[in-house]
Amino acid sequence: MYQNLMILGAFVFLYSIVCGKLERTPVNGALVFVAFGLLVGPLGLDLLKLEVDSEGLSTLAELTLALVLFTDAANANLGVLKKSFHVPQRLLLIGLPLTILLGYGAGVLLLGGLTLLEVAILATMLAPTDAALGKAVVTDESVPDNIREGLNVESGLNDGICVPILFVFLALATGSNAEGGGASLALKLVAEEIGIGVGTGIGVTLVGAWLLRACASRGWVTDTWRQVPVVAMALVCFAAAQWLGGSGFIAAFVGGMLFGAIAKSHKPSLLLAAEGTGDTLALITWVVFGSAVVAQSIGQFSWNIVLYAVLSLTIVRMVPVFLTLTGMGFRANEKLFMGWFGPRGLASIVFVVIVLNQNLPGGNTLAMTVVCTIILSILGHGLTAKPLVAALAARVGKRAKS
Repeated sequence: MYQNLMILGAFVFLYSIVCGKLERTPVNGALVFVAFGLLVGPLGLDLLKLEVDSEGLSTLAELTLALVLFTDAANANLGVLKKSFHVPQRLLLIGLPLTILLGYGAGVLLLGGLTLLEVAILATMLAPTDAALGKAVVTDESVPDNIREGLNVESGLNDGICVPILFVFLALATGSNAEGGGASLALKLVAEEIGIGVGTGIGVTLVGAWLLRACASRGWVTDTWRQVPVVAMALVCFAAAQWLGGSGFIAAFVGGMLFGAIAKSHKPSLLLAAEGTGDTLALITWVVFGSAVVAQSIGQFSWNIVLYAVLSLTIVRMVPVFLTLTGMGFRANEKLFMGWFGPRGLASIVFVVIVLNQNLPGGNTLAMTVVCTIILSILGHGLTAKPLVAALAARVGKRAKS
């Protein structure tokens, strides 16, 4: 245990003091974390000896995602979002179903060993984009505001929307849909996940922000504890919604957006520790993923799994986005940019654990396909984020001058 703690602590320290330099290069973030996990894990130096079960990794991924969603939403530009909300609205209501449908079609063609319901489960697991992996793009101010806010809101809400869809397919696949037919079960789950999630996020944040403001005005909040309430609020939003039967991810995102509107000028200082905690948890999650998951999985990827993963990151994601954004004033390069930056990560990890607990016949194939897609996403999106953002900014600047 102490050896593992020493290695992780040393890596957190070293990355924290050079991250500014690394962030100016194409190699940064999750790509560095996973590579380090591979280096010190069983496939490399075999120094990091982690015994993390699937539930432990899922919990770590959930907490990381909850914090990232809360802080990203709190930092959203509500003025820009109000003007361009139709962008994430279309991506969620039209683009997301099309992505699942296209992913289903690709799975039927390539993964013949899976049942049709298992293919539908796979397509749903890989439909949501990852806020943590996409952070490099949505926080870069050289990317046009409407694109950044569109991608931010999409990644903040699509994982919560996919949860009830996933549960419907799982219920049908396991024959446990005793509550009625698929349509009625779907409506019930969607209403619960979204309704409870939104309500919990609003309720917890309103109470928490009011208490924080009341206590701060009386001088009861000390400097050493000033950064803690936001971290705790994000986790309470997530955990309370999950406990009540809703989507914790939607609760965290809605709560963060509301907190950002309430805190206004004070939010940069209040969010600082929460962002740092989220980044640290993301680092640990991806190191564990590289050491414990990638090391065990990489030899199990067949050609059709790899091909499906490539299609999931390209055609399956990019074609629906391109079609969805048609007629909205975006140029072709901007639509392709938004289509490409749909990374897969933490939400898909959580979904894999949920599916593996159901002991489906094709569970291993489902897991390996998701893991392969995440690995390719970390590589592809990690290496292309800076160059493509720079290219987009240059085109936007040239267009503005002309």
